[in-house]
Amino acid sequence: MKNIVILISGGGSNMAAIVKTAQRERWADCYGARVAAVISNKAQAQGLQFASAQGIVTEVLDHRSYPSREAFDAALAQLIDRYDDPGQPVLVLLAGFMRILTPGFVNRYAGRLVNIHPSLLPAFAGLHTHQRAIDAGCQVAGATVHRVTPELDHGPILAQAVVPVLPGDTADTLAARVLTQEHLIYPQAVAQLLQKM
Repeated sequence: MKNIVILISGGGSNMAAIVKTAQRERWADCYGARVAAVISNKAQAQGLQFASAQGIVTEVLDHRSYPSREAFDAALAQLIDRYDDPGQPVLVLLAGFMRILTPGFVNRYAGRLVNIHPSLLPAFAGLHTHQRAIDAGCQVAGATVHRVTPELDHGPILAQAVVPVLPGDTADTLAARVLTQEHLIYPQAVAQLLQKM
């Protein structure tokens, strides 16, 4: 079985979209894949409750308990590697995981580490993407699923969705519309990866 580990820091709506799609489209039967664990760096992350209710193993690894980013990433890798079965490399999905990962961690899971970002990369890497798109006068915004590389939000693009920026949009209204597209393209991109694994 190909194990998928999802990393979250908050509500986990993209994680939930992936889990629901995996169940609805029977990824276990079609691709021999399952969401094996959801890991958060915050104990109060609401997404943990959803994952647990689905019978998925949940783990909390508080980054504040570690003296450095490298120490936290090393502990996180140990946790993920519990699901990294020989011959079946684990797929690690970032779904609102609000941590910048070290190059060592990213390289350890090279080609298997995937993120979703709420902009049409390469535009607006980093934070505050929706307000930046509005401030720049963009007519469209969107979301990007991409492989993670050591350079923040610059990995190869796997999928994108375009959303119009409407007159009177705020960062919140635009974010809500973009999020509905994230919930569609992230599971689709993961399924396409699983087909090739």
